[in-house]
Amino acid sequence: MYVWLRLARMMATAKSRGRYRMGDESRLTFRCLPTDIDSNLHLNNARYMMLADVGRIDIFARAGLIALARKHRWAPMMGGLQAVYVREIRLWKKFEVVSTVETWEDTQVIGRHRFVLEDGRTAALVMTTAGVYDFGARRFVPIDEVVGNLGVDAKPRQPTEEERTFMASHGRLRQLAKDAT
Repeated sequence: MYVWLRLARMMATAKSRGRYRMGDESRLTFRCLPTDIDSNLHLNNARYMMLADVGRIDIFARAGLIALARKHRWAPMMGGLQAVYVREIRLWKKFEVVSTVETWEDTQVIGRHRFVLEDGRTAALVMTTAGVYDFGARRFVPIDEVVGNLGVDAKPRQPTEEERTFMASHGRLRQLAKDAT
């Protein structure tokens, strides 16, 4: 099943899984299919990112961000990610992608996607940074403003040392990319 079918399945079942609230988890179950594997017969590294996208879009849809973004001409946008692979996901094996909004600071959201094997062990972990871009104002929207527009009364926790390290590393790499052009 390619990404579009997985995405369609996620959207079709979003209402039955209820509204996403800050601090909740998005849990989506998948099976490693022949279209997902590399020459080692395990989940290809690019598929991890694609499946993390599905988890992130699940959060956007269930939290109301997709509708809000359409209304305000906003767009959720990825900033960057870091992935670590600790166990393989073999062909035909079931696994879950557990996605969360960890915290936010100014215009940057930190997300986490944990790939969990059937026995509960973590196969991979993907940490992401993202924001919401306002096309009309040509700026990234402060996340507190986004959360307020969603009608949610939530405050971010302080980023952990690992999250701060990730954000700093991401900022340096982003600057390196800008300097290279």
